[in-house]
Amino acid sequence: MLTATEAWILRRKPLVKGHLLETEVKRVPTYIMLSTLTESGAETLLKNPARIREVNREIEAMGVKVQQQYAVLGPYDFVNIVEAPDSDTIARVSVELGARGSVRIITLTAIPIESFISRLQQR
Repeated sequence: MLTATEAWILRRKPLVKGHLLETEVKRVPTYIMLSTLTESGAETLLKNPARIREVNREIEAMGVKVQQQYAVLGPYDFVNIVEAPDSDTIARVSVELGARGSVRIITLTAIPIESFISRLQQR
């Protein structure tokens, strides 16, 4: 059974013109965005806490889906689990958000454990 966090899409393509369709399963890449507010970002958030949801909608308009989001204690202020169609899209989001001057972002590619184990076993 596929879960929402595994983010699977079904894509169909013809085997031979006019015949049955083959189903191919493709995983949407998952990324972890670690973000730290700048002083101006913290001020904005104190004045307008709903800004977090506004930014999430802006991110989604750029083609990235926010799957999970946490405010955290420690060196980062937020941990965001997101899905993007490719690295170029997530890089664009990271640069655009960082250019605003309200947040610093570190973006990591997340590899599902089953995929990681499978690759290691292919040696």
